[in-house]
Amino acid sequence: MKHIITISFLAIVLASCNGDKKNTVEKVLEKNNLKEIRTKRAELVTQQDAIHSQIKLLDDRIKTLDSTQNIPLITTLTAKEEVFNHVLELQGNVTTKNLLVITPEFSGILTNVYVTEGQNVTKGQVLARIDDGGLSQQLAQLKIQANLAKTTFERQQRLWDQKIGSEIQYLQAKSSYESQQEAINQLQQQINKTTVRAPFNGTIDDVITEKGSVVGAGQTPLMQIVNLENMYIETDVPESYVSDVTKGKDVNVEFPVLGKSLDTKIRQAGDVINPANRTFKVEIGVPNKDKNIKPNLTARLKINDYTNEKAILVPQSIISENADGEQYVYVVKDKKENGEGVVNKIIIKTGKTQGDVIEVLEGIQNGAELILEGARSVKDGQTVKVIKY
Repeated sequence: MKHIITISFLAIVLASCNGDKKNTVEKVLEKNNLKEIRTKRAELVTQQDAIHSQIKLLDDRIKTLDSTQNIPLITTLTAKEEVFNHVLELQGNVTTKNLLVITPEFSGILTNVYVTEGQNVTKGQVLARIDDGGLSQQLAQLKIQANLAKTTFERQQRLWDQKIGSEIQYLQAKSSYESQQEAINQLQQQINKTTVRAPFNGTIDDVITEKGSVVGAGQTPLMQIVNLENMYIETDVPESYVSDVTKGKDVNVEFPVLGKSLDTKIRQAGDVINPANRTFKVEIGVPNKDKNIKPNLTARLKINDYTNEKAILVPQSIISENADGEQYVYVVKDKKENGEGVVNKIIIKTGKTQGDVIEVLEGIQNGAELILEGARSVKDGQTVKVIKY
């Protein structure tokens, strides 16, 4: 419009100048007379104001006669079926069942510590020893007594097999021998408790108690051992998802501190609802080949709790709600080649949301053209024009 006004103005000015060649702008400027220059300028301003007034009258009449001037301009999107994987976002902590603070089974002086921090150990490997307080000497005496009881029992058995001697002598010898053997076994078990062994393959993370310290059975922490191979994440899931979050479901795990993520699955889902917070526990296995995932590391979880192979997804911003609580969107029907069409209001039923989009369960068919920009300013039955960027 600005270009039209400028061209019209110039045409009038040129026509005026051609009608009065003696009084052109160039001639006035050549005279270099301030009064004549101001007079010429005032003359041109008056002509410009008159032209603007005439153009406005023309524009007003155009708006009255041209119905296309008031057609709203909108943009649209085409609804299409796609796979919709809804995820439940939670937070959990990495842990392992193979993380243990080892305490002694025997009270006494810690005489030897055979491992250092960071050392890899195997299941059953000797980690430390505790003074047995003279139990070894007692065991040696018991073994001597047991050997005598064994010899006596064997002789009585041979006599009894030959029907020599009384049965009571045979039974007493047998009982004495068996008692000695049982006493040796019990004492040996007590001595075995003085040797601290690794309960599983792993790494000594921390040596807590040093050699020479007095330790108490089941009380004094000796060292911490950890195995980073069998890691998992434990989290609480609201009870409303008890039917959707089950064993085998896909999970995307993100570790913000490490800047990495991985895909895994739920390996166990609890069967008991915690009455205190109405949740149930799930365990998610975590592959840890490079062993950079540590216990107690925070993880963000995206659990796939729902999948629709043929979902219609639309932006939540284009959905409105009427006084009856019904949700609706606008679609374009009867679209012409010039982009004009008619607005049609459609009541819809929605499902799950994910980010900025929402699943439409009823009301919209595959291929429907939904109004995107301008959805809040149109009305049912109104003519609109679709524009494309």
